[in-house]
Amino acid sequence: MEKKVLRQVGSCLLGRGSWDPCSFLWTGRSHMSTAPLVQEATSDVTSSSSVLPFHSIPSTGRNAWFNLFQFWRKNSFQRMHHVMEENFHQLGPIYRENLGTHSSVNIILPQDVARLFQSEGVFPRRMTIDAWATHREMRNHKYGVFLLNGESWRSDRIILNKEVLSMAGVKKFMPFLDEVSADFMSMIKQRLNKNTRGALTVDLYADLFRFTLEASSYVLYGQRLGLLEEHPNAESLRFISAVETMIKTTLPLLYYPHQLMRLLDSSVWNEHMKSWDIIFEQADRCIQNIYQEFCLGQERGYSGIMAELLLQGELPLDSIKANITELMAGGVDTTAMPLLFTLFELARNQSVQRELRDEICKAEAQNPKDLNQLLNLMPLLKGAIKETLRLYPVGITVQRHLTKDTTLHNYHIPSGTLVQVGLYPMGRSSHIFQDPLRYNPNRWMRRDDTNFKALAFGFGSRQCIGRRIAEAEMMLFLMHMLKNFQIDTVCKDDIKTVFGFILMPEKPPLLTFRPI
Repeated sequence: MEKKVLRQVGSCLLGRGSWDPCSFLWTGRSHMSTAPLVQEATSDVTSSSSVLPFHSIPSTGRNAWFNLFQFWRKNSFQRMHHVMEENFHQLGPIYRENLGTHSSVNIILPQDVARLFQSEGVFPRRMTIDAWATHREMRNHKYGVFLLNGESWRSDRIILNKEVLSMAGVKKFMPFLDEVSADFMSMIKQRLNKNTRGALTVDLYADLFRFTLEASSYVLYGQRLGLLEEHPNAESLRFISAVETMIKTTLPLLYYPHQLMRLLDSSVWNEHMKSWDIIFEQADRCIQNIYQEFCLGQERGYSGIMAELLLQGELPLDSIKANITELMAGGVDTTAMPLLFTLFELARNQSVQRELRDEICKAEAQNPKDLNQLLNLMPLLKGAIKETLRLYPVGITVQRHLTKDTTLHNYHIPSGTLVQVGLYPMGRSSHIFQDPLRYNPNRWMRRDDTNFKALAFGFGSRQCIGRRIAEAEMMLFLMHMLKNFQIDTVCKDDIKTVFGFILMPEKPPLLTFRPI
């Protein structure tokens, strides 16, 4: 079906030109601009005549369907992060992209991101994933904050922030993450003890998925799923598979008309709907269990984020369900992938691994009063996570719809335009980061300007709602693993990545663990 649709599109002339990386000037024939790449983000353009019109922005091609056909023909979806990097190199630090149903202006400079932040308004809007929204409407589910906009988004978000993002909320769920992290470390130790060679070489890809689902469930529902046991629950494994399918099928649905795919009974659409159904079924089971306990009035301590939201009574049950389900679905791949990339980078950067291990030992020696204080004594470990997300951002873009006319890089961008920040190209640009391909967590410890350079969780009031859960989860996991194991890898080459709505390794690396 997709082939027939794409073969019916017309042709277009692609914009020609090149970006001079030394002068940061667009030197193409038809979009001449002498605007410098680096400019003060907060400075206003003094003369309206110097601002260039929207149509002057360099473009990847005007015909959206021909562009999509070219993307399909070259199998470019899996290398979209590299395509974006190539586009910035060829077209300059700002360009327009039309791809099927998708239209955006893409930017890379932190200065331009700062101006975008200033323009996002009281009700910031990110890119809407229509396929997700359609599933909610067809199944009569409420939207969570990922899909909501306007006052509905703001009211839900304010309530959720207290339990999910505030430091008071983080302190309450951090012991749950610590418990699951310690259990994962024990699981690796058990496997290692069965090996007479005193070392364990393993592909941790599937294990990290199980860890992140176990941790997410415990934090959100106050329930352990038993995924770190030798024979995990089949329903939970089915959920993991559903999350992977949902993410895999989301990518094509961003660019193809999903209404047409529904009419043609496309396998991509059917798989997408089924995967979301399984995700909501898993959430229903967990919600029913906790709601029954809640209704029985059993005395209990802190029992996870959902229980706290129920006790507050500020959100209706269907809204709680929608938001918790989104958090659950988003907390598996998006945490497992950075952990895998971090372990790989530490395995091939032994000096960094030693520095982190020393920092952990020194922090524990100070006998901090709680886990939050302990993690605050580990700035280098936090820097290591930032460094991983710089090189391997889970989502390769951050998006906002402009709420007012804005000037970005001396171009007029009208209100309503979708603007995307290219995180993968930004993180690997030598004009933004010194020695960008080197894994160096210490770069985040310096006094260099890092504003709008660490954007893996987004920015502003619409930053990732699960940010604090993910950060605490990754830090505690790495703390336990580094305290107990020396991590090595035979392969020292750069890991090849593919894009499947999130960034992931083409082939998961083999890692070797030895007890310390």
